[in-house]
Amino acid sequence: MRLSNRVAVVTGAASGIGKEIARTFLREGAKVVIADLNRNRAEATAAELGGLERRAIGVVMDVTSEAQVDTGMAATVEAFGRVDILVSNAGIQTVAPVDQFEFAKWKQLLAIHLDGAFLTTRAALRQMYRQGGGSIIYMGSVHSKEASQLKAPYVTAKHGLEGLAKVVAKEGAAHGVRANVICPGFVRTPLVDKQIPEQAKELGISEAEVIRDVMLKDTVDGEFTTVEDVAEAALFFAAFESNALTGQSLVVSHGWFMQ
Repeated sequence: MRLSNRVAVVTGAASGIGKEIARTFLREGAKVVIADLNRNRAEATAAELGGLERRAIGVVMDVTSEAQVDTGMAATVEAFGRVDILVSNAGIQTVAPVDQFEFAKWKQLLAIHLDGAFLTTRAALRQMYRQGGGSIIYMGSVHSKEASQLKAPYVTAKHGLEGLAKVVAKEGAAHGVRANVICPGFVRTPLVDKQIPEQAKELGISEAEVIRDVMLKDTVDGEFTTVEDVAEAALFFAAFESNALTGQSLVVSHGWFMQ
């Protein structure tokens, strides 16, 4: 197994992409902390995925709260002794034209994606530096590379994660810490399902047209990326053994964006 005896913290892990990453890491031998805004869902997911061996625990973590992030990371070390992998996955989506975007919603989205990435990274690095290594994986997007209408704060945040990863890669190298970004295309999660009617309304088109002509228009096969696709990319980054692969981004998008 590729992650035997490693300890991973996955934020936003009670559902969607985060849950599938947790499942994949457990399959490969890791111990996993399910960090989520909702304590009950985090603990239920840990119980579902962790099995009788108790290789998963749930912790409540609002990634915009310095206190909750630090407490959650401390609980990880108390339970499992170390932190080898951080997957900064928690995120939301809000769509509107720039001229109509509410400032409060702009700040909320940036706080979850960027402040959350910073706070969880800082807490993880302090432990990783003490123990001599680790891997930090940010959940970017094709929107780390490309812009789309109605998504100004999301595109801004996802671009920002690439910059943060590059800085962490440079600073962390001396301590054996790698940092990389996964950039999925559209994944059929509740986050994307919520966008479909919102974009249909804003663009004045049908939901089927949003899927065909907006979301999947530039893919090579008209297919959504799956949570399993993204989880396998996370495993690739997490299991890589050297600093040869750091400060990089991997696009998983059915060819929507090609580097």
